[in-house]
Amino acid sequence: MQESQGASCRLTPDQLRWRCDPAQFDFQTTENLPELEGLLGQARAESAIEFGIGMRRDGYNLYVLGPPGSGKRTVIHNYLEQRAKDEPTPSDWCYVNDFQNEDCPGLLRLPAGRGRQLEEDMSQLVDDLLSAIPAALDAESHVRKIEQTQQEFHEEHEKSLEELAEEAREHGLEIIRTPTGVALAPVRDGKVIGPEEFQQLSEEEKKSIQDAVENLQPKLQLIAQKVPQIKKSVREKVKELNREATRFAIEHLISPLRQKYAEFPDAVSHLDAVEQDVIEHADDFRSPGEEIPAIFLAEQRGPSMGQYLVNLLVDNSDTRGAPVIYEDHPYHHNLIGRIEHQSHMGSLITDFSLIKAGALHRANGGYLVVQARDVLLQPFSWEALKRALRSGKIQIESLGAALSLVSTVSLQPEPVPLEVKVVLLGDRLLYYLLQEYDPDFDELFKVAADFNDETDRTPESCQLYAQLLATLAKSEHARRLDRDAVALMIEQAARHVGDSEKLSTHMRSIADLLRESDYCAGAENCDTINVNHVHTAIEQQIYRADRVREKIQDEIRRGTLLVDTDGHRVGQVNGLSVLALGSLSFGRPSRITATARLGRGKVVDIEREVELGGAVHSKGVLILSSLLASRYARNCPLSLHASLVFEQSYGMVDGDSASVAELCALLSTLADVPIRQGLAITGSLNQHGQAQAIGGVNEKIEGFFDVCSATGLTSDQGVLIPSSNAKHLMLRSDVVDASASGKFSVYTYDTVDDAITLLTGMAAGTPDARGEYPPDTINFLVDRRLRELAELQRAFADRPDRGET
Repeated sequence: MQESQGASCRLTPDQLRWRCDPAQFDFQTTENLPELEGLLGQARAESAIEFGIGMRRDGYNLYVLGPPGSGKRTVIHNYLEQRAKDEPTPSDWCYVNDFQNEDCPGLLRLPAGRGRQLEEDMSQLVDDLLSAIPAALDAESHVRKIEQTQQEFHEEHEKSLEELAEEAREHGLEIIRTPTGVALAPVRDGKVIGPEEFQQLSEEEKKSIQDAVENLQPKLQLIAQKVPQIKKSVREKVKELNREATRFAIEHLISPLRQKYAEFPDAVSHLDAVEQDVIEHADDFRSPGEEIPAIFLAEQRGPSMGQYLVNLLVDNSDTRGAPVIYEDHPYHHNLIGRIEHQSHMGSLITDFSLIKAGALHRANGGYLVVQARDVLLQPFSWEALKRALRSGKIQIESLGAALSLVSTVSLQPEPVPLEVKVVLLGDRLLYYLLQEYDPDFDELFKVAADFNDETDRTPESCQLYAQLLATLAKSEHARRLDRDAVALMIEQAARHVGDSEKLSTHMRSIADLLRESDYCAGAENCDTINVNHVHTAIEQQIYRADRVREKIQDEIRRGTLLVDTDGHRVGQVNGLSVLALGSLSFGRPSRITATARLGRGKVVDIEREVELGGAVHSKGVLILSSLLASRYARNCPLSLHASLVFEQSYGMVDGDSASVAELCALLSTLADVPIRQGLAITGSLNQHGQAQAIGGVNEKIEGFFDVCSATGLTSDQGVLIPSSNAKHLMLRSDVVDASASGKFSVYTYDTVDDAITLLTGMAAGTPDARGEYPPDTINFLVDRRLRELAELQRAFADRPDRGET
């Protein structure tokens, strides 16, 4: 029942806080309550998530929006894990060497588990080749064939030289071997003569020898010219022999692999390419015949033979169903993949084996969950993600090379086809900013799952809340709760959302209170969480965070911050504001004062003049000025110069919740009627003088109550709030108790006239048909004062020596 005073109402204790009746629950503890299925109060978000996950079309990725701690990630995790386990396991992806173009590694797609098999098979194949090929090339029969081929060349060459040597001897010449080849030289008595001896010969002998040399030299040159060709022919024959031996040696190694992977044409084609390259480079499988300096070993193709191995990029052999990947650090390389390099002789080199998978590769065929803020903060990550989703493929690239920051050997791997559902988790502001400023966002993220902050309080939702607490207690391995504790936690959920008709769905706050209550129960060696444990947890949460609030309250109590809680003052009223520091919000009373003098109708907002007032606060003052003029200066100029200020305010002031208080202070000044200092007021104002709802009503009332408690409660103290805020009241129990004992009151009002009547104890007054107010009312006194100022203004304007005001 409401106690009425004029048009304002004093709220009863029952209206100050909704109480959850434990008797409505048919359980004693939550131990045997069934777990909650689905989400509490999130029907819209559930529908969007189900649609987004089930819609298999391009662009239907999800953005899950809601405040931090609303349980978005947990819900998405549960949905995706449940859905993914029944979906097919995606393929394995492998990079292999392209022997025709090693800068562009090839891509193999194999069923889950077959990629690892191929990797192991190729590793075993290389091991087998390293033993089989040298054995085949060093086999006695093969060595004899090579020696025979080389011997044939040697014999043919020696035969040609011997025939020419016989002809040379007939002319007194001999073929000699030198480090640079063979040459013709004159002989005497079976010995080659030197240049000095040659000069001692007669001219006829010299000429004869020279003619013979000139005649035989072309034949010798012809033989010498044939040597490289013959050697080349021999090398080709030896290579062909090696190829035949290698082909014969590896056929039984590669053929089983061809049969094993016969259903995968790309894999078979790669095996064919491996076979051909092994045959062409069979000599590389032999150990070097002589010691090679260590710094040159990297130049060799062997002995590791890594070019024949497989780089298993994505291994789904142990995956059951579709993968669900959570990338907590989505910088570019973690998201798209990277190409690593190795340092060699002062340079950076790379090959296909150094290609590493990113989160998109691991999530391919499944789901990728990323925090929107994290991916936007990382350079190039957001654009890379959008590019992959638009193109439907993952192109790994080096950022350093793309930005021309480094000059290194790099690769251009074949892109991986992409089929993934991306889920972004973020807040609402970020979602709407992306919608507004990123033209690609709506095309790529068509589904928004909006998590609600609250749900309607009904008997059914209270029962569901009890199930939610039971579910959380089991998942957190916490103690069971009795029904009184459940009732208080539900009340706290209503208080958290600041509405007696709603319940908070902020899962982190609920879970934190449960954990801390469980801690309190454990400290007392109790096996059940009771109402006292919940009370203690709530009080400790506040105590840990309210150092600043206590400091402000102490400064008010000591008189450093001036706030009156008794007596009457003209042009002075107690306004209320809310300070939010981290997780704690609390109310702070502030003295608001107003002055007025003769002027030209200007109401000065001092906070705005010194740039300490926000836009919304300035708007409230302008509405106040408009109401003042429309109500009292319809037929005459508004001839005042008024100023309004929050006393002892040294920071930004914003919001319009003090506009009613400011107007009441100004009316008190104009009417010269004092305001009760035991009352504080909050409320927004429109141009018709109606009170509008404001935020933080519970914190504001409790803030003034704490000040009054510190100075001593009386029956004359209280707070005025707009009637539309009554449903938001979920006050602390000590405030409710003080109201019940008549020491503190909470009033509601609908208009500024209701508020000024209660604040001053004088009726506001309603105008008659002629627009005149009854005598001895606030509005009559204000109207009379403004008319006096208008007359003074007119008289001042008629003076010859008038000046500017």
